[in-house]
Amino acid sequence: MNTTVENVLNVTLLEPRMKHPTIFARFDELLEGESLTIHNDHDPKPLYYQLLGERGNVFSWEYLENGPIWWKVRIGKNKTGEAAETLGEIVTKDLRKAQIFKKFGLDFCCGGKKTVKEACAEKGIDVTLVETELLQASRTVAGRALPYNEWSLDFLADYIVQTHHAFVKNTLPDMKMYAAKVAKVHGAQHSELARIEALVEEISAEFESHMDKEENVLFPYIKAMVMAKNTLSPLKAASFGSVKSPITMMEMEHENAGKIMEEIRTLSNDYQLPQDACASYGLLYKLLSDFEEDLHLHVHLENNILFPKAQELEKTLLA
Repeated sequence: MNTTVENVLNVTLLEPRMKHPTIFARFDELLEGESLTIHNDHDPKPLYYQLLGERGNVFSWEYLENGPIWWKVRIGKNKTGEAAETLGEIVTKDLRKAQIFKKFGLDFCCGGKKTVKEACAEKGIDVTLVETELLQASRTVAGRALPYNEWSLDFLADYIVQTHHAFVKNTLPDMKMYAAKVAKVHGAQHSELARIEALVEEISAEFESHMDKEENVLFPYIKAMVMAKNTLSPLKAASFGSVKSPITMMEMEHENAGKIMEEIRTLSNDYQLPQDACASYGLLYKLLSDFEEDLHLHVHLENNILFPKAQELEKTLLA
């Protein structure tokens, strides 16, 4: 196939019974990395789900024009290995795409092991819109994001402590104070504030214990593994056995923290202030929003970069 010529199919010129069979035949002729652009007079979204059901997660779908007269969609055949990328892997490669997942309410940190299609199906989100925005983001010039995925594991662990752990330790006391204050003053008019206060107390207690375990048990072991690798020294056995044990515990605690913040966001109506809100009310919601924003990146760095690489490093050292 001549890839220098745009591969276009005007579906409106086909008999109704031949539309989908023709599209499938043209798709099957594509080589990996090639695409077919279809033109239609209505949204061909049912085709997306039929293609997914009959061919699997082997294609990309991008709206070039989305009505009201013409619908133009570029359907690409993925290269081998591209179809199975998870949300966490996508964000690890390009942190800008985290904003797209946040926009659609897709969890790329605690739920980062799901594919885009799986995550959208669970949430009832139109996956075609998400994939279109991801493809468009891929074609824009990347900004100068921090190269987290290139850092050594010991450096990354220190960065998490000095940046994200420090943020949590500085923010939690104020969150607790204002959650209690606002619930006391406004709780009679806004019953959800009592539950928000309880959830803030819960996540505060959990994170204090969580960070202590990371800083005094897990991260020192990860740094010891890096030292053993760099110095070609034997790795001293850990009291917990494999690094997978504390990592599993940390991931479970991350998931619980994510659920707590999701419930707070729901209770607060996405941190929308009521008309009778005072300055303290506004500050509480700002603290909660900032905490959740930081939590997403914090957990992403651990779940999707630090932890998988630590487990691979341990396998290498013990081989």
